[in-house]
Amino acid sequence: MSKDAAQPAQAPARTARTPAARVHADAGDAGYSKDLKARHVNMIAIGGAIGTGLFLGAGGRLHTAGPGLALAYLVCGIFAFFVVRALGELVLYRPSSGSFVSYAREFLGEKGAYVAGWMYFLNWSTTGIADITAIALYTHYWSMFTDIPQWTLALVALAVVLAVNLISVKIFGEMEFWFSIIKVATLVGFMLIGIFLLATQHEVGGRTPGASVITDGGGVFPHGLMPVVLVMQGVIFAYAALELVGVTAGETAQPEKVVPRAVNSIMWRVGLFYVGSVVLLALLLPGSLYSADESPFVTVLSKIGVPAAGDVMNLVVLTAAMSSLNSGLYSTGRILRSMATAGSAPRFTARMNRSQVPYGGILLTCAVCVLGVGLNYLVPSQAFEIVLNIASLGVISTWVIIMVCHLVFVRRARAGHLTRPAFRLPFSPVTEISTIAFLLACLGMMWNDPEVGRKTLLLIPLIAALLIAGWFAVRHRVHSPTPPAPTDHTA
Repeated sequence: MSKDAAQPAQAPARTARTPAARVHADAGDAGYSKDLKARHVNMIAIGGAIGTGLFLGAGGRLHTAGPGLALAYLVCGIFAFFVVRALGELVLYRPSSGSFVSYAREFLGEKGAYVAGWMYFLNWSTTGIADITAIALYTHYWSMFTDIPQWTLALVALAVVLAVNLISVKIFGEMEFWFSIIKVATLVGFMLIGIFLLATQHEVGGRTPGASVITDGGGVFPHGLMPVVLVMQGVIFAYAALELVGVTAGETAQPEKVVPRAVNSIMWRVGLFYVGSVVLLALLLPGSLYSADESPFVTVLSKIGVPAAGDVMNLVVLTAAMSSLNSGLYSTGRILRSMATAGSAPRFTARMNRSQVPYGGILLTCAVCVLGVGLNYLVPSQAFEIVLNIASLGVISTWVIIMVCHLVFVRRARAGHLTRPAFRLPFSPVTEISTIAFLLACLGMMWNDPEVGRKTLLLIPLIAALLIAGWFAVRHRVHSPTPPAPTDHTA
């Protein structure tokens, strides 16, 4: 293990002489290994962009919005790319396992870091509950597991992923690598089948695939433009976890090489996998034949008589849920450790084991997920929907904070206080402001859903009150966790 792992994360060479790069080094970055390889980070970036939001959620959205859903995925994908590109620039300025929490501390102060960290914890802890609920539901698909209670399956899934996270970051990276391989291979396989069906004009469910499927079904917007606009809030959640690229930077040996490649590749992957898949689905079957209860890929494959299509796709969706849970425990462990070194999270979340894994923060997230096991016991049919909408608040707030941090970062760079890396978010500040406005608009769209979305928005005052109360409880021990500046041998 390199001795450098015990030192604060170093900034790239072009910013190493900048005083800001030294003054704002984060003590929460000390002690990590650098065991994540380029292939790990690249596949984590892909895995972050491909999950149950596509494999399962696209069916119900196609039914609601029709082929125009591809436009929703494209628009949301562009703004998601802006967020990750902004985060990538901050990473190149100063790699940190605390990621955007560490940047919020530098550019927005300790209150900003406190809000960023706990909203991200809210996001992933509730997403973790949704994940273990989904895993239990997907496992019940097979008859051999139907007699096992849902809460038991949820607990087993949590225990397995917890064990993987606690062993070492290398094991986490390998698990995410293979999870992503499965997801990508499945999508590529489906797209090849879809292209073959289009090229040979093979009937799908008694219909000849092609543009006529869209025109005969009412066009690109069969129910008007408004349903496409309204599904964007759910589509944004489908892209959640892209920010993991920033968290992994603190545990890779060459972030200045690895991160730009991973960030830049996200755009074409979004276009190929999300937009391409939805366009293919729309060309193969009318939107009215898809449903929220079944993966759209299973719908198509079952129409052409592919044996065991449901079993294969259920296994893939199960893999996507396990991947999400794995990523959530990993990222919150690092974020909570960064906060704990500043005093805004419980002290035990700063603890690391012999494998240089911040087990304290991981166990805290896991404890909240255990509450989810209880939710699966009490209300198994409602557990998934309840927590998924709460998690969406955490996703949007995290992305908004990243863009606000970048705005302040650019302003300080223009004032001559720090140096921007060559890898930059283009068209600042227009890009940041338009992204923030779009994300807040997506949040507002939740009001149009009186069943779930409106109730979720009404939780915002409660969450704000809890954050304020929490700040007053910890502010007496909050401090800037800045280690001594490294010696500049070039001076």
